[in-house]
Amino acid sequence: MTARDTLIQLITDEAVFHGDFTLSSGKQASYYIDLRKLSLDHRAAPLIGEVLLELIDEFGPVDAVGGLTMGADPLANAVMHVGVAQGRAIDAFVVRKEPKDHGRGRQIEGAEVAGKRVVVLEDTSTTGGSPLTACAALEKAGAEIVAVVTIVDRATGAGERIEAAGYPYRFAIGLDDLGLQPV
Repeated sequence: MTARDTLIQLITDEAVFHGDFTLSSGKQASYYIDLRKLSLDHRAAPLIGEVLLELIDEFGPVDAVGGLTMGADPLANAVMHVGVAQGRAIDAFVVRKEPKDHGRGRQIEGAEVAGKRVVVLEDTSTTGGSPLTACAALEKAGAEIVAVVTIVDRATGAGERIEAAGYPYRFAIGLDDLGLQPV
């Protein structure tokens, strides 16, 4: 099995919960995909790094990856570690929702992003709000955003919204891969 196939199986078995849930969009859903359960799991993190790195490679060399804390944090680390294992230098960054009100007052922690080619990551895309918030902060900091990449797309318009904002959008796994239907 490929890394993607193994990741799909782990998500299906351990990260899809059935019941009544409210999504970030405010919509009700009969299932919830909890990728943080797996992005912080020793079995899934290397798979996530490998799968995301394959999508990122479509856009040529990048200097750093990351996104809005906290969902993107383990994804960026997974990509960074898989990259290192492959002899590649890809750093990670974290974007806070707001700049810190103390210390250096930074909104973006980790890798310096000014003038760098970066990819914004997200675990599950519903509305596209989180990566677009990260993109705004990164552009303000002088980064060149080459793409937004997510693990699971919920087919609820996130990709269209992200592309309408001017960013290429790719996802590794769709709802059909998980045997699920859009909300």
